[in-house]
Amino acid sequence: MALPLVGLFFFRLYENQLIRQTEAELIAQGAALAAIHAQEVRDAGIAAEKLGAAVPADSDNPDSPYRPIEPRLDLASDKVLATRPAATAATVDPAFTAIGARLSGILAETQKTTLAGFRLLDPKGVVIAGREEVGLSLGAVGEVRAALAGRYASALRQRVPNQPSPSLYSVSRGTRVRVFVAMPVAVDGKVAGVVYLSRTPNNIVKHLYGERGKVVLAAIAILGGTLLIGLTFLRTVSRPIYALMEWTKRIAAGDRAAIRPLDHHGTREMAALSDAFLDMAEKLHARSDSIQTFATHVSHELKSPLTAIQGAAELLRDSGSAMDEAERRRFSDNIVTDAGRLNLLVRRLLDLARAENLAPSGESTSLSAALALLPTGDRPALRVEAGETGLRISAENAAIVLANLIDNSARHGATLVSITAASAGGKATIQVSDDGAGISPSNRGRIFKPFFTTRRDCGGTGMGLGIVLALLKAHDGTIRLVDSERGARFEIILPAA
Repeated sequence: MALPLVGLFFFRLYENQLIRQTEAELIAQGAALAAIHAQEVRDAGIAAEKLGAAVPADSDNPDSPYRPIEPRLDLASDKVLATRPAATAATVDPAFTAIGARLSGILAETQKTTLAGFRLLDPKGVVIAGREEVGLSLGAVGEVRAALAGRYASALRQRVPNQPSPSLYSVSRGTRVRVFVAMPVAVDGKVAGVVYLSRTPNNIVKHLYGERGKVVLAAIAILGGTLLIGLTFLRTVSRPIYALMEWTKRIAAGDRAAIRPLDHHGTREMAALSDAFLDMAEKLHARSDSIQTFATHVSHELKSPLTAIQGAAELLRDSGSAMDEAERRRFSDNIVTDAGRLNLLVRRLLDLARAENLAPSGESTSLSAALALLPTGDRPALRVEAGETGLRISAENAAIVLANLIDNSARHGATLVSITAASAGGKATIQVSDDGAGISPSNRGRIFKPFFTTRRDCGGTGMGLGIVLALLKAHDGTIRLVDSERGARFEIILPAA
């Protein structure tokens, strides 16, 4: 609502238009009086040598009979000059004095209607008609000097008011300036005189008061529009934001019931923001639950070997001297075995952490290149039917995935692992099958959970498939267990290279 009011307060555009309008009116009046003045000079038969400077030809269109003059004053860029200099003493030609006397009545009657000030000047700049300054020279005034040279000129000058301006009008610069226009009078291509006009522009406040009915309607429209915008903003933006802030506080305090959509979104953007926020909150809570569960599993997995190490160490400390060599060695072997399990668990935890925080490298490889990086130790026989299937994953990470699956197959009695691959629709599908013991129905839903293993007594950590899943997720891939007639079969889907 303040924008139009502030714009009216500074008045730059509208007030400048009033000044342009005043200049245009003075140009029209000056052109008419200049034509009358020129005709009087012709009728008086004044000799050419008494005329002034030659009028410059129109450089833009010299052959055209028309010489339009456009208003050119600009309140924002033109300097407001000091008050007009006083006229000086001069000698006037009687022939021009007679012309001025004949035109004085026309000037007086015109001034009653237009309220403009008029001065008719001879070719030397001496006033020959006007209410005041007749017989004095204005040739030293800048705009008059330009007109005596045959060029139209206008200027903004400080106004000398006859009475103080009302305080309400003081916000308008137009009350303190006066527009001056100097129009050359041309006779036979020479300057025969100057019509010098001036007028104070219409006051902006006075003009608005004259249009008060429209101004009041505009103010009512602005106020109504402002209230409508405010109510719309309150309903569509402010209320949903405050509701989302309240939801945030409740979620931060642990209230999971607050993870639900807002009752009123207001706008599509606010709905999208709310959905994104709730999705983030759900993922953070899921992450928190996962971390809590993971920490419980880790503490459980580490506690068993630590307890065994502590118990064996205490027995060796307290009763080691009473044991024979075989017993001491058995307890020492238990400590070494459990320490090795702790070391393996720590390494696998580090591998899992690296896999879960891995950023895609953008590398690509083929299945054959990944298989070439597999260790050549004791492992089942491989049967590969893949061709040169390209995978959007580094060869090293692809080898880690395959190595874990092949190692699981070997530990479950497999003698043959079959690997097939095919590409379609920008996806590469890899199937890894074995002829081992397979996975029981009761364990099928648990195999990807961290620390789940059926080989704990043989040193299994239950983290191999977790590392595989984390690596594939980091590369926009998936893995799942699919049905097979014998053994186990995993299906891996990765973006194709």
